[in-house]
Amino acid sequence: MRAYVYEPREKRRASLASELENAGLQPLFVGEEFFETGLAPLTQTGSEHRAILIGESANTHRQIRAVRHAGCENPLIILRDFRNSADTSAALDRGADDVIVSPIKGGEVLSRINSIVRRFHGHAAESISVGEVTAFFDGRDPIVSGTRIKLSKREHSIFQHLALNSNKVISKNAIYDAVYGMSADQPFDKVIDVYICKLRKKIASAAESGAQYIETIHGRGYKLSAPDTLELDPIPSLTTSGLRLEVRA
Repeated sequence: MRAYVYEPREKRRASLASELENAGLQPLFVGEEFFETGLAPLTQTGSEHRAILIGESANTHRQIRAVRHAGCENPLIILRDFRNSADTSAALDRGADDVIVSPIKGGEVLSRINSIVRRFHGHAAESISVGEVTAFFDGRDPIVSGTRIKLSKREHSIFQHLALNSNKVISKNAIYDAVYGMSADQPFDKVIDVYICKLRKKIASAAESGAQYIETIHGRGYKLSAPDTLELDPIPSLTTSGLRLEVRA
């Protein structure tokens, strides 16, 4: 998962970068100009899950307003040096999603980002079930028919984006931008088709039904959903004193 990070103090950047990277986050450090000219790409579909982390400075509240006035709905977390209830309240009122006080721990930052993202997509729990597939939003690989399937880093990023938008059609461009949007060397977008193919094979091989679960909607994109033909276990009949009682749904 990628994150834009504003930390004006150069001495703090190295330790913060190390902490975030160890938790699986990919920080991109930005300057003050980011809040004036760099926010537009974050208003595009597929970019709403990229977090913005703002370190301690005199301009924090102005930067929060700039982010929200630009129309960005991204997770916005303030990194403070010391606890200050009045300042925390002001930051939240201006549009911040959360405030974390030093020492900053990468694992906590990642968990808070995941929580904000899944709630943005309407998921209160840490996981969802789509037919035989259970998708997790905390970094764990999915479980299919009781078996956990191992996904590569790219496969996981694409799968999670589909899971967050389960039963909705997501364009290839949105998936591509979500996975590669901030990468310095962006591959040709045909790579998304390759990863989708790999995901389908892994899901189908683990699913008792053999279903692939990721549907191609021609001209529009992909959708993660349970197949219409998926049959649920029948409700058993009950027999008592020789009288057969059939339970109907």
